[in-house]
Amino acid sequence: MSEQSRRFEKSARLREHAHRLIPGGSHTYAKGDDQYPLLAPGFIARGLGCHVWDVDGNRYIEYGMGNRAVGLGHAYPKVLQAVERELRDGCNFTRPASIEVEAAETFLDLIPTAEMVKFCKDGSDATSGALKLARAYTGRDVVACCADHPFFSVDDWFIGTTEMNAGVPEAVRTLTVTFHYNDIASVKEMFAKNRGKVAAVILEAARSDEPKDNFLHELQRLCRENGALMILDEMITGFRWNVGGAQAEYGIEPDLSCFGKAMANGFSVSALAGKREYMRLGGLNHTDRPRVFLLSTTHGAETHALAAAIATMRIFQNEPVIEHLYRQGQKLRRGIEEAARRHGVEDHFKVVGRASCLAYAALDQDRKPSQAYRSLFLQETIARGVLMPSLVVSYTHDDAAVAATIEAVDGALAVYARALEDGVERHLMGRPSQVVYRRFNKNPESAASAAPPADRPDEAFLPARAS
Repeated sequence: MSEQSRRFEKSARLREHAHRLIPGGSHTYAKGDDQYPLLAPGFIARGLGCHVWDVDGNRYIEYGMGNRAVGLGHAYPKVLQAVERELRDGCNFTRPASIEVEAAETFLDLIPTAEMVKFCKDGSDATSGALKLARAYTGRDVVACCADHPFFSVDDWFIGTTEMNAGVPEAVRTLTVTFHYNDIASVKEMFAKNRGKVAAVILEAARSDEPKDNFLHELQRLCRENGALMILDEMITGFRWNVGGAQAEYGIEPDLSCFGKAMANGFSVSALAGKREYMRLGGLNHTDRPRVFLLSTTHGAETHALAAAIATMRIFQNEPVIEHLYRQGQKLRRGIEEAARRHGVEDHFKVVGRASCLAYAALDQDRKPSQAYRSLFLQETIARGVLMPSLVVSYTHDDAAVAATIEAVDGALAVYARALEDGVERHLMGRPSQVVYRRFNKNPESAASAAPPADRPDEAFLPARAS
């Protein structure tokens, strides 16, 4: 579909109706209207492989992949077949279903550092459950999260550390402290200021920066010295870094770890896993410690979702999915970087991160992160048939899709280069996107080019947080 023929009339009408019924117009902040330029699809109608179609019939090569929840591709046949078979017998019963045991065995085969697992529906429940176990086991109240990693949970213990902390009691906010990634001195300082009070430390194993100077192992050593549990958030890394997760990639054994996103190829399944010594506190057989009310959800083990998870995990285990993600991501990186050099914008538009999970940084004339330039890039790639809030490839992003994407990016960067010369406002239609973690909403006229986080420049909906 050509740039000139792309229209969004149905999206516009549906958007107006959605905002009357749904706070924010969607159920995920990352999918909100304030995260995209004015000339963008508002609603997706369907997806297949690496393509999606919006409600107006526009077709796109997609690189958000359900906020990284779809690793194989939309409507992936083997996953859908497993779901359909399971649904014929129902999806939710009064007692556990046998597929719950099969799913647990399949997961623990992939993640051998874990001894027990409990499934739930989203990452927030898994991470919050991990912290509850840590607090119960240690008898301590304070938890520490990495200030450079943008999202751990919708729950108060984390949201209280952000600018968008309205409704979170001050008493709760004081129980979460922070440290910085690849800065072991900040970890030591955090423990020193909270001596004997920290129940757990939670972080992602890596994002765009790799761990330096044995950071993960040094952090684990400090956790053990200070009697705190180490929790790895593997929502993203778990099914992109390595089949066994980032913990296998870096040779680290966390006490607890949390998985989700792509483990069921878009179906709602997440997991809290870890050592039996801690996980057993949510069970029925221990008598030496108080019971922990751990992840008791009506829909946590829906059989069709677990069937999707089993099928997805076995595909990752038996097929070269991870290798494909790295290979296609590297092709994408090379092509985009060549296009940036060709247009003289290599200092203003940068591809960052692992090849299997790429991001990009949109910088202004002063080489500072810019919401306006990010919005312009999104606008111009959307106009050319590519929807790329990130550069996340799937198993179905083939060579043709990558080549078409590079061509679209080449055209977008030509406009980007002109905007650097004569001003972004001459090329961007409407207001720039905004960060999610803002204390107040802004009028469209006053929405300035707020900076996205340095560690996650492709998803400017999550800015740097107050530490």
